[in-house]
Amino acid sequence: MTPDEVIEALALPREAMVGQRVPKTLLVENGAPTAADKRLIEGGVEELRWIAALKPTTVGIAAFRDSTREVVEVAVLSLSVREVTGTKIARLVELVHRAIPYHLMLITAAAASPSSPPTISLADKRWAQNRGGEGGKVVLDGDIVESDLASLTPQVRTELLAALALARQPRATLYTVYRGWIDGVLAAEAAKHTGAFTAAETPQRAAERQAALQACTSLEAAIASLRSAAAKEKQMARQVDLNLQLKRLQAQHDEARRKL
Repeated sequence: MTPDEVIEALALPREAMVGQRVPKTLLVENGAPTAADKRLIEGGVEELRWIAALKPTTVGIAAFRDSTREVVEVAVLSLSVREVTGTKIARLVELVHRAIPYHLMLITAAAASPSSPPTISLADKRWAQNRGGEGGKVVLDGDIVESDLASLTPQVRTELLAALALARQPRATLYTVYRGWIDGVLAAEAAKHTGAFTAAETPQRAAERQAALQACTSLEAAIASLRSAAAKEKQMARQVDLNLQLKRLQAQHDEARRKL
């Protein structure tokens, strides 16, 4: 599965297609707060392309504005990265999301393996708290939501791509479209735990699932750390204590998993 197949699955109207290359200088100027980030962009980005721009004039869906955020355009970009580590790829993805002022779907793939399944990432955005002092600066609102399609089963991958089609999103505003995409990715990630891709019936259910996924991720990291510590511990009393902590964390993980 290629980035082009993901783009095709979105089924966007021709009027929304852009197909322009984004110069690295844009990322460096708008998304590289440190010298290390600048070097990472220059060395790690093979190509960044602006695939589509969803606007009221291109997709016939209204813009969204309230006191927290404004969504006048939703962008779809594809990022081709060179051979860098997973941590650096994650940082590149974050830098792109920070550099583009619009709500963004980013499709990321390795330049050396163009036919390998890409990663889809999205990130909600809002006005900066000190909006007046920063000229309407936009910042990330919460964590980046992403799914590595290679980590999904073929069935879930197929269901996710079908769920991301523009025609299947709530079309009240561009923001509801974007939240629909986020909910689809969260459903795919939840399927790694439940074995089934299930769309959220309501925004409240989607929010509950997102919180449960975040809890599962943090608890899994804590459980792995405790297991490693328990395996190295020599004192019996300390081993017993660590095992009790593991049981408590496992119970919390089981509870979070039930909410998926």
